[in-house]
Amino acid sequence: MNAQPLPKRLILIVDDDKILTEFLGELLVRAGYDTMLAHSADQALALIAEREPDLALLDIHMPGMSGLELAKQLNRNTSVPFMFLSGRGDADAGKQAAAYGAVGFVVKPVDEQHLMPAFEAGLARADEIRQLRRTEMNLNAALAAGRETSLAVGLLMCKYQTDRNTAFEVLRDHARSSRRKINEVADQLLAAEEMLNSLHAAFNSRLKK
Repeated sequence: MNAQPLPKRLILIVDDDKILTEFLGELLVRAGYDTMLAHSADQALALIAEREPDLALLDIHMPGMSGLELAKQLNRNTSVPFMFLSGRGDADAGKQAAAYGAVGFVVKPVDEQHLMPAFEAGLARADEIRQLRRTEMNLNAALAAGRETSLAVGLLMCKYQTDRNTAFEVLRDHARSSRRKINEVADQLLAAEEMLNSLHAAFNSRLKK
């Protein structure tokens, strides 16, 4: 007997920008995922009530209920993992995403080259969280150590155009060689990126004078 094909992963995209929502949906469908599209938090909650997706992409800034408020509701009332769509790409945005429990974030304007590595890293982290729940590990402790690591892995994937496993292995090997915990190295990497972004802004400001 032929094995039944595995069901496609279902992704919910929530953004009040309908053009961007359709664009992201097309990218993910081409990559082999099923999608649900919502243009408001209320519409997203209605869709989730019918069927919970494997992952949700949430725009932070939306009219009415913001993506941050929607994230709070997902944490409180569902088991749906989520990523944020953000107009900012600095470390502060990454830390804000982690603080709300996001498994990653995608920076606007979005293109396929940067979306898919960040998305795949987020989906992999969402799967890890489900596994932690199934095995009844200490989820809070694991999440605290894992969020910054996941964000740092996504940062390395985008910066060096590599896959998630390679980025994680490089980060892990560096932590081992320096005899430090991987989440400590990840935190240092995010802080360094924040400093570089600040210096970049300072240089731009000076050049405009």
